Amino acid sequence: MTEHPLVTRNLGFTYPRKTTAGDGQPVFSGVSLTVRNGEVLSVLGPNGAGKTTLLKCLGSQLVPTEGEIALHDKPLGSFSRRVIAQEIAVVPQGEWPLFPFTVANIVVMGRAPFLPFFSVPSDQDEKIALGALETVGIGHLAERESTTLSGGEWQLVLIARALAQQPKILLLDEPTAHLDLGNQMKVLEVIHRLALSGIAVVITTHAPDQALLLDGTAALMDKGRIVAQGRPADILTPAIICETYGVSVAMVRDETGQPVGIRHQRFA
Repeated sequence: MTEHPLVTRNLGFTYPRKTTAGDGQPVFSGVSLTVRNGEVLSVLGPNGAGKTTLLKCLGSQLVPTEGEIALHDKPLGSFSRRVIAQEIAVVPQGEWPLFPFTVANIVVMGRAPFLPFFSVPSDQDEKIALGALETVGIGHLAERESTTLSGGEWQLVLIARALAQQPKILLLDEPTAHLDLGNQMKVLEVIHRLALSGIAVVITTHAPDQALLLDGTAALMDKGRIVAQGRPADILTPAIICETYGVSVAMVRDETGQPVGIRHQRFA
């Protein structure tokens, strides 16, 4: 296993002019990132910075229009979709259950990349799926209908389904969006534990506090480019946040002086 399983070099993406998704202007360009085993890479930036599109390129849902992505030191495009799905799992944003499948049935769908066509999951596949549920702490929900879950529970189900793929790399697009504070912390704790287990994790987020909490590495995007990259405590300074988001903030530090969050200025 390579230490840096996913690497991008001068990556860029532009939607064709004929699509409704864009007018031919680059969504992002010149993006070079290194995703490391056992570490969380937090990609931050304002709305429209290109975070979700970048994640879709990393997950092979979109093909970059410039630059390259290397998976285990080989071009991502040289792998079949099945092999990519065995290496990279994606937790999308805004996916909600439409049918009352049980949680266990939803999670076992993550075994699809390993199953022959027209076959059904084996006992081993079901065991892996139940193990994934236990990993994220919701094994007790296995027989619940997915349409009865809270937002936080459903987000953990999506993460469990991704883990059932037994990926080396996990991509999560704003995994705490629309969750209350308690569920946000549950999801972030799971992400932290997954990184500690050796999985390479990439998340997109709007919250600098989350990047500081998860530590690892952060990449701050603005107007389609990376404007800062490094340890969150080093790059997420009040000056850079003010320049990127246009708001004045102050850094909150713990008793040792380490940055743990940001505080917004009070309204006048």
